[in-house]
Amino acid sequence: MANFNLNHKAVLDALLLGNPLVRPGKMFGFPAYYVGKKLCNCLYELGVGVKLPEQTASRLLAEDQHVTPFQPMGRPKMRQWIQINLERSEEYRQYQSAFGESIQYLLEQPGKGAP
Repeated sequence: MANFNLNHKAVLDALLLGNPLVRPGKMFGFPAYYVGKKLCNCLYELGVGVKLPEQTASRLLAEDQHVTPFQPMGRPKMRQWIQINLERSEEYRQYQSAFGESIQYLLEQPGKGAP
């Protein structure tokens, strides 16, 4: 059974599901958010995975103590993915720009993120 923080999900639902381009789904049994057919954000264990342009992901990994490489199920690091790990769910609101950038990034990928 997937282990994730329900309070994190409530905050992400509020931040993401008001956008008509985002739809809920699942990734490895965890709650996830899609733009078209492409995964953009997901809850994973105690954090949130976010797909971003490689430059943004690298910057956040270097500068933000709450950001780690996203490695679901022990997989190798994925260059365009980060995991944000926060204890207090409401603090995910501070990353609203990263969630928005994730959505926009997928929309800009030809044939990949468009609904």
